[in-house]
Amino acid sequence: MEQLVQHIEALIFATESAVTREEIHACLEQALEATIEEEAIEEALRDLTTRYQAPDRAFELVEIADGFQFMTKGAYHHTVATYLKQTTRRRLSQAAMETLSIIAYKQPISRVDLERIRGVNCDYSMQKLLEKELVSIVGRSEGPGRPLLYGTSEKFMDYFGLKSLKDLPQPKDFKDPDSENEIGEQAPIEEAID
Repeated sequence: MEQLVQHIEALIFATESAVTREEIHACLEQALEATIEEEAIEEALRDLTTRYQAPDRAFELVEIADGFQFMTKGAYHHTVATYLKQTTRRRLSQAAMETLSIIAYKQPISRVDLERIRGVNCDYSMQKLLEKELVSIVGRSEGPGRPLLYGTSEKFMDYFGLKSLKDLPQPKDFKDPDSENEIGEQAPIEEAID
């Protein structure tokens, strides 16, 4: 059992994204040239999860995106975030975040539908999202011209720490922080003209 735990630990540690149970099972059977019961893998995963919950560990084993991945514990997020700010070249622009949000909630979606919702051309934002592998082409529409359909990728799930798309915040979860103490109607939104 201990050897199995160490093999799973090494496998999860060596990967960039979450490793599914099926991938773990297939890899171990091939690498160890033995039949491994699924319950043995489950027990090893439970053991690893418990080990990494110890307070002397800076990271933990998390089930995410239908798989398992090592993640930094919350107490150390500030340190990691500081490092990432120092080393990350660019963050997503507001336009890219808006585009990504629409794709996440409306997927699969064509570029035409995306641009209709946003009201502007999304070519540049889409290019950046595809380059960062947060969005992928998931098929073609049955409509005229059979346009490409876009959806979020596994990297999107990892990037935002989601186990599944069901974990996306629902519109009812969004709350205007200023609206709690207001009475009556809100004033119309005014935009600054440059």
